[in-house]
Parts: sequence; structure tokens; C-alpha cells
Amino acid sequence: MGYHEFTIEGRNAVMEAFRSGKTIDRLFVLDGCQDGPVLSIKREAKKQDTLIRYVDKERLDQLSETGKHQGVIAYAAAYDYAEVDDILNSAKEKNEAPFVIILDNIEDPHNLGAIIRTAHQAGAHGIIIPKNRAVGLTATVARTSAGALNYLPVAKVTNLSKTIEDLKKEGLWFACADMDGTEMYDANLTGPIGLVIGSEGEGVSRLVKEKCDFSVAIPMKGRIDSLNASVAAGVLCYEIVRQRRTTGKS
Repeated sequence: MGYHEFTIEGRNAVMEAFRSGKTIDRLFVLDGCQDGPVLSIKREAKKQDTLIRYVDKERLDQLSETGKHQGVIAYAAAYDYAEVDDILNSAKEKNEAPFVIILDNIEDPHNLGAIIRTAHQAGAHGIIIPKNRAVGLTATVARTSAGALNYLPVAKVTNLSKTIEDLKKEGLWFACADMDGTEMYDANLTGPIGLVIGSEGEGVSRLVKEKCDFSVAIPMKGRIDSLNASVAAGVLCYEIVRQRRTTGKS
């Protein structure tokens, strides 16, 4: 997985990044800007399903590192994305039942980095994130993962529900983290498993939750609503580790 330049500014540089096949996670465009080169950049962005944000000049000036953004700034992925098949192959190579984590709506790069770090230590084979409404593999994510991003494949998909359906055909069962689910100690988390984690605010979206086989809850004694998403992911990952050790089905 290669490290790439992170912020790309200026019309020619951004266009060149799209044409060279770089993964652009997010494009910021000056709101109302309609001239030819900017329209061409927007066309390329739509072709690649890049998230486009329209912002005012003040916001672009804040984001700019060079002061020469010409109305467009792109955020390139700091690391290359894997394919879902790479994750399954990683499990095959280790002769282990697949253990995949799907993240729905995680927008905080520190949370994503922390989840990648824990997932790697817990022996997960990979992470799947959605293209929209979620943070990508930014430099902050890379730093927070403390090097785990070099070892754990992260795939980015257009449709999480369809990806879950495809992985079910490969024999995976899906557990959705949900406060109303079965307590994790009573749930069967052995064998080929996909763990689905949502954001603190919204949890797992309804469409994704409906695709899961069951919901699983972390027992909570306190008076506040929920755990931070990366902590919840860590707790559930290690319950999966514990159950796999007990049954020997890993």
C-alpha cells in the first residue's frame, strides 16, 4: 500500500490527479463556480463517485495550504484501498474463518484510525467502509492507526447492503452492534463473521441493519447512552476473539 500526497490544489493538479487514477475521497469546489475547467473536474469526480462539497471562498482559503487553490481542492486517499476479495483472500491464506468489520457512517478520522488499529490486533482480516457519508483513509486516519494501515486491508464500496449480501453468499454471518440486541456473551460470534458498527450519533442505518442476521449488544451499567464507536468496536472484536479461542473455530 503506497503513501500518496494528501491535499491537491489548483485546477490542473486536481484534474491530473483524477486522470492518473488516484483515489480522490473528497472534492471541495467554490460554490457557484461554473467555468469550463471546474465543470470538467466535477464530471470526473462524478464518474469516480467522489464526494463533492460546495463551499464558500473563505472555507477554501482555510483548507488551502498553498493559497493557490483556484476554486478547487481535492483530498486524495493517503493509502491505497483494497478490494473486498483481498480481505477474503487474507483469511484464506491464514486458513482462518473470515472476520470482517463493516463501518457504517463513521465520520471521525480518529475513530476510524483507532478501529483499524484494534481490528488488526484482534486478528480481523479487513475493514469495509462506504464511499459516501464517511471518512476515507486520510493522513489523520493513517497516523491514528499507528501503522496498522500497512497491514490491514480497507475496502471502499458504493453499497454496503449489497456487499453484505455478496459476503453472505461466501458463508459469512452478520452481527450488527445495537443497544437493543442480544447481549454479546449470549450471542454466537464464532465462525465466518461480519461485525457491523455504526456511528455514535446515528448507529447503523436501517437498510444495512435489515441485511444483518442478528443484533448484538454490549452490556452497559452506566447512565449514558452508548460507548464511543471505536471503543464499542474494540469490545466486540475481543468478544469474537474470546469465543473463537474457546471453540477453536477461527
